[in-house]
Amino acid sequence: MDDHLLGWLKTLDEERLTRILANRPDAIAAPWPRRLDTLAQRLGNGSAISAVMRALPLPSFEVAQAALALGDRVDLETLAGFMGVSEAETAPWIDLLSDHALAWPDDEGRIRLAGGLARCWTAPCGLGESLAHYLNSWTVSADALRALARALGLPNGQKRQTVSKIIEVLSDPGRLAALLERAPEGARRLLDEFAWDGPSRGVDGGRFVVPGSPEKWAGDHGLLFRPSWNTAEMPREVALALRGADYHPPFTPVPPDLATVPVDPEAVDHLMTLAAPHVVERCAAMLENTAKIPLPLLKAGGVGVREVRRLAKDIGCDEDETRLLLEICAVARLLAWDDTAGGLVPTEKFDRWRLDDAAARLRVLLAAWWRMERSSLRRIDGRYGTVLGDDPAGIMVARARRAVLGVLARLPASTACADQAGLVEAAHWHAPLLERPLLGECAPAALEEARMLGLVAYDTITDLGRALAALQTAGDENDDSVPLVENDPLLVECSIRALASVRRSALFGADLTAVVTGPPSAELAELLDRTADRESRGAASVWRFSPASIRRAMDAGCSADDLLADLAEVGTVPQPLDYLVRDIARRHGEVTVTTVACIVQASDPVLLAEIAGHRRLGRLGLRLLAPTVLASSVPAAKTLAALRENGYAPVPVEDTGEITVRRARIEEPQGGRLILLPGGRVAEFEQPPYPVLDTPPDPGEHARRLLATGDGARGNGRTWAVIGRMASRLPTAQQSLLGFVVDRGVRAAITLADGLTATISHGELRGGTLDAWCEEAGDYLEFPLADIVEVRGTYV
Repeated sequence: MDDHLLGWLKTLDEERLTRILANRPDAIAAPWPRRLDTLAQRLGNGSAISAVMRALPLPSFEVAQAALALGDRVDLETLAGFMGVSEAETAPWIDLLSDHALAWPDDEGRIRLAGGLARCWTAPCGLGESLAHYLNSWTVSADALRALARALGLPNGQKRQTVSKIIEVLSDPGRLAALLERAPEGARRLLDEFAWDGPSRGVDGGRFVVPGSPEKWAGDHGLLFRPSWNTAEMPREVALALRGADYHPPFTPVPPDLATVPVDPEAVDHLMTLAAPHVVERCAAMLENTAKIPLPLLKAGGVGVREVRRLAKDIGCDEDETRLLLEICAVARLLAWDDTAGGLVPTEKFDRWRLDDAAARLRVLLAAWWRMERSSLRRIDGRYGTVLGDDPAGIMVARARRAVLGVLARLPASTACADQAGLVEAAHWHAPLLERPLLGECAPAALEEARMLGLVAYDTITDLGRALAALQTAGDENDDSVPLVENDPLLVECSIRALASVRRSALFGADLTAVVTGPPSAELAELLDRTADRESRGAASVWRFSPASIRRAMDAGCSADDLLADLAEVGTVPQPLDYLVRDIARRHGEVTVTTVACIVQASDPVLLAEIAGHRRLGRLGLRLLAPTVLASSVPAAKTLAALRENGYAPVPVEDTGEITVRRARIEEPQGGRLILLPGGRVAEFEQPPYPVLDTPPDPGEHARRLLATGDGARGNGRTWAVIGRMASRLPTAQQSLLGFVVDRGVRAAITLADGLTATISHGELRGGTLDAWCEEAGDYLEFPLADIVEVRGTYV
């Protein structure tokens, strides 16, 4: 914990603390801190600081780097002078860092930076450690320090005075320039390489011991230090002096200009209302197809190009759209690997998804795309990656996607981006931790994917895309559900509006066609795809009925009356279509084909008739095909076993007619587990279908509580004595575990005398009670120590 951060938090009023907590929701996540010192510990956490920095724009990084380069404590005037701008230009970015608890003023008015910031840059502004760091190191002996002072023309003195004078000489550009006039040839070039492309570089260690060499001269005069034989580093003050007084680190307080063009908002809304229902409809069709034909995987992982093309042809999508929908459905847990089927098949979640309204189904798909850690249409070296294959960029791809849509969401309404290169630069300004090459690869793919999903049209963001881009919480690819995204009120409203124009009726023509003038609903498209062949899609979709399409529907189990009733619900069925359906139904089933698992034969017809009528053999589904031939619907091994259990003595016969004796095989039970892609993760589907949406914490409420509590009650160092005396029902080992709950905040399960159990952590002792966070209650509760009868360790 940073004591300076805690001291600054104590000086804040409720409004300022509320603003910090609103920017840092991680600091008040459950179990929320009860005191300011606990809050300071959370705010200073290194991983939390890294996550916060990802959401800050480029000027915040530049100001933080400059402050780190000048030292942990620098005033605003010095910082602004170093950056070559006025204090008024620097102050807003310092305030932004302060609002995220990354920088704050100390008692002397200097700027202090969070310790975790230093881990974001090993060499801020390309500068290394200070001279004091090297001169006070144990690797620099007193003799070496005196030799350095003599080389610089300084008198010998006490170590502290000598170090101070060396720093003064080497930090002065004028005195350093005079020193370089006496340097051997090549020294200036060597030092410039370290000053501008350092601070650490690989060197030939032998050159530092050769008299007269530039390396030895630089080392003898304190301009370079060697932490190892083949590595040299330049101190920060020396690099700044070599760069000169005119050097200023980069500072871009204004985002780059992005060329835009006006667009018609009605045309944008129209394309959104066409794309949104289309993606829901095609996802349903794709999942239905994989239910009939499981999608195999390559040995190296992922789905092969041949299978993608076959699936695209079956469902009427182009190849790019099929790639996108496959990966979205896998992330949404609608599609998964099944061992029994030997391929990708729909999951149990798909059965629930298909029963939801269309808007809810759309939000599931959008939430999956928003957190998807790969880009379906991203080209690397001119080629797409394998569908559902591993992407080395991982989470960075998802962040790049959000950065690109975030830039579009910041454009004025009815304005489209006209410069994709400018879009990449603007995205990098808002998300500087993302590398430009990755953004350059992901931006075109993200725009194309968003267009297919109805989030972007004419290179401008739609209302649906704007609602998605505004979400702060995205989750990651491993989340089975993302209720904060799927149930966001604005996204719910926009998804309903995006699907409001879907058509639920069709115009049937006497030429055996069905026309839908607009985007069809998923239910209408499923009915027409089942009974007819789609000929065109777009603003209007056309299907054509034929004997083959009607026969296909009846093969799936539809009767003529049911089929005509379903069609009548969506339009007026013309007489030619009625005749076609009834004519096909009259001839349907004239010839039958039966699947037989095995055949039972005997020379005695009476014996076979007895077996066919045996009550205990009913599960075999025996059918008499001829007086001496029975057909069984159960495989031969199980049929043999059933006959033997009931007193018969059958023998197996090979396809050649020869009798063979086989040993029984024990069939391995099928576990039915589903391995989700990518990465072969195992999914458990026992979770409730609709997760409960937790209420986000209120920053203002927490700010008032923390300021009222202050430092609050703290342990008095007598944890073990109090627990040993009051928790008398517990053995010594369990008392020790309870002590760790208090002193270290560990997680444990307790049982009370009345049989109640609770999972607790972050405990405090208050007299004879333990005040701890209870996971079941979602709040801090008090548990009498005398009533605790058992303590057990738990694991997350």
